[in-house]
Amino acid sequence: MPHFSNKKIIVLLVGTIVLVALIGFSLRDRQNATLPEQFIKDSVGLAQSIVAKPANYITNTFQDIQSLLNTYKENQRLKTRLEDFAALQAEVNNLKSENEQLRDLLDHEESLRDYEPLRATVIARNPDQWEEKIIINKGSSHGVKKNMAVITTQGLIGKISLVTPFTSEVELLYTNNPNFRVSAVVQSEKNVAHGLIEGYDEERNELILKRIDSSLEINKGDKVVTSGLGGIFPKGILIGEITEVTTEDFGLTKMAYIKPAADFSMLEKVIIAKRSATVIDGSDGDGTDADLTNNTGIPGEGEEE
Repeated sequence: MPHFSNKKIIVLLVGTIVLVALIGFSLRDRQNATLPEQFIKDSVGLAQSIVAKPANYITNTFQDIQSLLNTYKENQRLKTRLEDFAALQAEVNNLKSENEQLRDLLDHEESLRDYEPLRATVIARNPDQWEEKIIINKGSSHGVKKNMAVITTQGLIGKISLVTPFTSEVELLYTNNPNFRVSAVVQSEKNVAHGLIEGYDEERNELILKRIDSSLEINKGDKVVTSGLGGIFPKGILIGEITEVTTEDFGLTKMAYIKPAADFSMLEKVIIAKRSATVIDGSDGDGTDADLTNNTGIPGEGEEE
């Protein structure tokens, strides 16, 4: 029994020595591997390749899905920022436009010497009378009275025709009311000619300036402004520009077509000219045929010839 144990010890020692020798042999720097090494390495490599390909495919698939999800999230975030930027840009443009309008209104307020300017906003417009009347958000509680002139930053648009406590109706220059008249002055290079705005031409979409002295020379392109006569419309407010000059009353007077300076299709902010002095109430003032003023020989808002 002891002899058998010694054999086991001897075999174990020999095996250990051989194993160490093989390990040392395999760790040496060699140009070629032995056949067992080649077999083992090829087998391990093949097994690794079989396992690695599906693993790499699954890993790459999950990476692609994650990348796609990240791209979608980034796209949504950029789209949200773009929408916010567009909304902000629209708000900035709106504020810039409103600021310019308010600046223009302020400039016109300073030019209304004998009038107390009152700013108002157009709140309604009747489709049946789109070119004739508008409704604004100022009324008698704000000091608005009938016949007060209404202008924009571009020029004259009309006058107050009806007043309620909190709103007012504005009769525009395009009105069909035959008694609506505006005393005007043509600013020509050679002279100053007086006349009356009386109605408008629907086909031309232009105002008609009548009762101009035939001896006075006026030309296409001349500016037409309010004269201030009659006490309703402030003096010097731009009405428009002459587009054509003709004669009327058998050549005794001249007539001109006026392109309005104000854009009547885009009325938003307006100024009411509150007259501080006593207003002359004439035929154009109350919209009736009654003429309550005496003829002075000067064509004006409050007289008929």
